[in-house]
Amino acid sequence: MAKLFKKYPLIIICLIVAIMLLPNLETIQVTIMEARNFITAREMIQDNNWLLTTMNGEARYEKPPLPTWLTAFSGLLFGVKSVFGMRLPAILMIMVLAVFSFKLSETILQNKTHSTINTLILITSFYIIGITIEAPWDIFTHAFMMVAIYYLFIFFKSKNTNWKHVIFAALFIGCSILSKGPVSFYVLLLPFLLAYGFSFKYKNIKTKILPIVTTLVLAIVIGGWWYFYIRFEDPTTFAAITSKETGNWTSYNVRPFYYYWSFFTQSGLWTIPAFISLLYPYLKTRVINLKAYKFTLLWTLFAVVLLSIIPEKKSRYLMPVLIPLALNIGFYIEYLIRKFKTLEDKRETVPVYFNFGLIALVGIVTPFLLYFKFADQLSTNLFQFILFAIIVFVLGLMILTQLIKKEIRTVFLLTTAFFAAVFLFGLPLTKSFTTDNFKPISELSKQNNNSLYIINNIAPEVIWHYGEKIPQIYKKNGIFNLPAKNEFMVLANKISQKDIYKISKTYSIERLATYDLNESAPHSKQYKDRLITKYYYLKKK
Repeated sequence: MAKLFKKYPLIIICLIVAIMLLPNLETIQVTIMEARNFITAREMIQDNNWLLTTMNGEARYEKPPLPTWLTAFSGLLFGVKSVFGMRLPAILMIMVLAVFSFKLSETILQNKTHSTINTLILITSFYIIGITIEAPWDIFTHAFMMVAIYYLFIFFKSKNTNWKHVIFAALFIGCSILSKGPVSFYVLLLPFLLAYGFSFKYKNIKTKILPIVTTLVLAIVIGGWWYFYIRFEDPTTFAAITSKETGNWTSYNVRPFYYYWSFFTQSGLWTIPAFISLLYPYLKTRVINLKAYKFTLLWTLFAVVLLSIIPEKKSRYLMPVLIPLALNIGFYIEYLIRKFKTLEDKRETVPVYFNFGLIALVGIVTPFLLYFKFADQLSTNLFQFILFAIIVFVLGLMILTQLIKKEIRTVFLLTTAFFAAVFLFGLPLTKSFTTDNFKPISELSKQNNNSLYIINNIAPEVIWHYGEKIPQIYKKNGIFNLPAKNEFMVLANKISQKDIYKISKTYSIERLATYDLNESAPHSKQYKDRLITKYYYLKKK
């Protein structure tokens, strides 16, 4: 296996991502952010709204269109109802991110083994995977920016200008902007530029002014043309959406400056190594390349500080920080692989035993805990559970055995295999916990879809499951602008008693069904009221 990694590292890394994520790509429910992307992609295909993007037939300019275009192209190949097809581009972007993280590492370190360690840490950092479901635009914008950063690094390190690197850097910065505006420019590229300046210094910069200006101009043109197009084609809607989005930066989900200081916990399995990798006084005499370590450390810290300045904060915004952090963790793991067998200081060995011992314990104990607590639910998927239990138990036992032998290289590889196994064999078990209240709206007959409307909004996931646009009924002066029909159907999450009273003056109202996209039980913390949709029949009196 080690020989294969050395000979074909990029192919192996992409295969790991594919094997880990593709088989169960349809298992997890479509999230709210995914639903918005998928609906817009569906309407691109069905209504030809490739530039003036829409969601449920209404303008949707909050996000630029490149990720949705790629999703739509995949939808054309696999069908607009295929969750696998709609999610596939995001998984391919994880591969792009992994490939160019490896290439950047190898360029800096001139060491394939160390670069492979860094990349394996990256693809097994929990939020790198989780962001594809929670906020799919993010993986596109940051993966494109990582490609640009790779070419910029080569450009800055070279004595002479290779215009191919300039063009590629500009192209992928533009693609990043066309994926989620200037987000990645601010949180990934700007910290990179600062860290590079402090670590490697900008040499011969005067001779590179023209290429730098060219890069910026091309990036703005490639990334900004769609914004200008929307500004001139639909200025009123664009201005309203822009005002709302920029206002959110300072007034929505505001958190204190220190909110992100626990950022290293987002790496999941690597939380303890991530924290230790940030301890510069400890690692500065232990890493094999101090200048490169300073670079990844500064890149990570600058990214956290720049994120902290913005008043609006969400945990998912930390995802790009995990990219330089993975490279930083790699220095610590590489040091352990080299030196752990000879370490005697308990201050160094105890955190290692605790971290990997805990992972091993989770693997050994989890099958028993799951069975004793959820035997009834797992009985519906017993073969899958037995397979999962055997694999994670054996991996846990192997991690523990190799840890006792101080074989940290093997422990590291087994830990990445453990992470992959949880996704590959554990995700199908989530369907065992789907409760009886789950009733998707796809069951709703579409015979009367010309007479179906929405009142007071419904969750985007519901519209995605329904499969078609549903016209919205709006209020005007406190009164619903109801369609001029004798009878029609309505979907609503909630209708107040006051509104029901007003409507009932003209229409009789009968609730025919309630649809519920919650797979969890109503009493659980995961249950979301917004995923409930009530189906009404209205008939003129």
